[in-house]
Amino acid sequence: MEFVKEVYVIGQVQDFLPQIGRVVVAGNVELAVFRTSDGNIYAVENRNPHPKGGPLAEGIVSGKYLYDPLYDWKIDLTTGEVQAPDQGRVAAYEVTLDGEKVYVSLTGSAVRS
Repeated sequence: MEFVKEVYVIGQVQDFLPQIGRVVVAGNVELAVFRTSDGNIYAVENRNPHPKGGPLAEGIVSGKYLYDPLYDWKIDLTTGEVQAPDQGRVAAYEVTLDGEKVYVSLTGSAVRS
């Protein structure tokens, strides 16, 4: 079984303001993209794993965590894992930089490496 990796240019580094979420569409996936205060860029599916759902791009970023003010959930941007005591996972995608260009890799498993 072979996995095909889809890679998309989602913008330039300056397009992503520190600690402010931005919605970007790559292929058929709507992403919430965040640039942390240390300059790292993360992409997760813009769909809250909470049973009632909702967007994640409006969340609050602190360090490598996204805080969802609607449900008071804390999500690790590197893995997509919801932190205890809550449970769940959002699809997290690999982001790479080439100069100022920002790329996101989408795979069938949607696991961040």
